[in-house]
Amino acid sequence: MIVLLVLLILKRGTVSASWSVTFDDPNPCAVKGSSVEFRCSYDYPDGEIVRKTFWSKGQSESGQWTRVKLEDLPSHQNRSKYLGDLQHNCSLAIHDLQVNDTGHYYFWFDTQKYGRHSRENVYLSVTEPSARVYPGTVRVGDTVTLECTTSCQFASTVWFKDRRLIANPKFQAQVEDSGNYACAVKGQESVLSDPVALEVQYPPLNVSVEASSLGRLSVNSSVTLTCNSAANPAADNYTWYSSAVSGVGSMLQVGSGQVLYIPSMEAQHAGLYICQARNRLGDKNSTEVLLTVDETNVKRLILLVGIGAKVTIVLLLTLVIIWAW
Repeated sequence: MIVLLVLLILKRGTVSASWSVTFDDPNPCAVKGSSVEFRCSYDYPDGEIVRKTFWSKGQSESGQWTRVKLEDLPSHQNRSKYLGDLQHNCSLAIHDLQVNDTGHYYFWFDTQKYGRHSRENVYLSVTEPSARVYPGTVRVGDTVTLECTTSCQFASTVWFKDRRLIANPKFQAQVEDSGNYACAVKGQESVLSDPVALEVQYPPLNVSVEASSLGRLSVNSSVTLTCNSAANPAADNYTWYSSAVSGVGSMLQVGSGQVLYIPSMEAQHAGLYICQARNRLGDKNSTEVLLTVDETNVKRLILLVGIGAKVTIVLLLTLVIIWAW
């Protein structure tokens, strides 16, 4: 009696094992835009011949759970490909994954006697990498942390700044670090997250003065000095200093604003000029610019005026003598 019971149990186990569908990974997770393969195998009793196979996706329609063939879903046209056969391989590939591909997938096969669908299913999760930069606005020298998240657990992620790979997701901010950052799952770098911006603020740098004319300037000529700087936020205050005013080498304020205009150069305008640019983070001075006046023209003018005066006096005396005579 015991032997008969054991044989019945073994026979029942053999029969139940004859019909089976097995998934290598019943819970795959993939990145939007990538591809996924459901590795699958199926079995059936000896003597039966498989006539047809297909995959379906479970979805709710009018409150009822139904299985719809992938070939009948417009969203899967030209993206799903059956990799299996009519023997024992039921693998499926889906390309160019979209977020709405997330869901339950079932395998079905028909023999000349029965149609069977898998009791178990593959649940596919499709995720998008999400990038975060914090803080989003920093000053030079502050610590920046880049964080990439997905709804799946991947081995690692990589970061790009303006489409160029960067090594460290945590760094001390420098001026050149301003830009757009995006992340991707390692091995699937072609699928980037939406970019996020990092703004690095800093006081004025590389302050310089541009002069409309350099070298020896003629008397009565005009000159324009323009102050330029790199700053974030942009410099909003400019102050001009010159040694020409003091005459002893010390600098005194001679103007304000990004442009200093001298309409008529005179000897007293000759000297060194610097510009100080400022924003709310600090200030910086430019290098010195030397303005000189061509005094030769001044002396020539004085000489001509003197000669002219003498000639005028001589003519007047001559006229007086002639008149008196």
